[in-house]
Amino acid sequence: MEIEVLRFHCPGLTDGGWFPLDYTGRGKDLSPEIVLVNLSPQAKTLAVTLEDMSHPMKGFTHWVMWNFPARNVIPKGLPKRERLENGITQGIAYGMHCYAGPKPPIWVCHRYRLTVYALDCALGISSNARKKHFLRAAEGHILKKGSLTALFG
Repeated sequence: MEIEVLRFHCPGLTDGGWFPLDYTGRGKDLSPEIVLVNLSPQAKTLAVTLEDMSHPMKGFTHWVMWNFPARNVIPKGLPKRERLENGITQGIAYGMHCYAGPKPPIWVCHRYRLTVYALDCALGISSNARKKHFLRAAEGHILKKGSLTALFG
C-alpha cells in the first residue's frame, strides 16, 4: 500500500523555519497545534513524532503520541501525561511520557523533524512503547504521512 502525503501546518512553525520559543524546552515547552489539510476520511487515529535529526543518536525522539482520534486539529499544549482522554497515548520520548520540546546545548543549532501520521486503526501497544515500537505497530496501517523540519538553537 502506497502511503499518501499528509499536508499540515503548525501556527508559527514553518517547514525550513525556526521553532517558536513556546514550543521548546527553553520556553513554555508546549506541544504545537497541528492543523491537517487533507485528512483521509478513512483515518481513524492520528500519531505524531518529533525527532532531533542533529543529535549524535540520529532521530533522537522528543515526542511520540498515538491514538489521537482523527480530526483536523490536534490542539496546542497537550497535557504532560502518559494517557489522555479517548485512548490518546504518549509513549516514551526523552525518558518521559510527554512532549519534550527542542533543547539543544547552548549555542548549538539542531534540526528537528515533526511527522504526523493518519492511521486506519487505533494501536494496542503499551504506553511504555518508544518510537521504534510505534513504527513497527503502525506498519501497514499508515494511510497518510507528512513531515516538516525546523531549526532551534
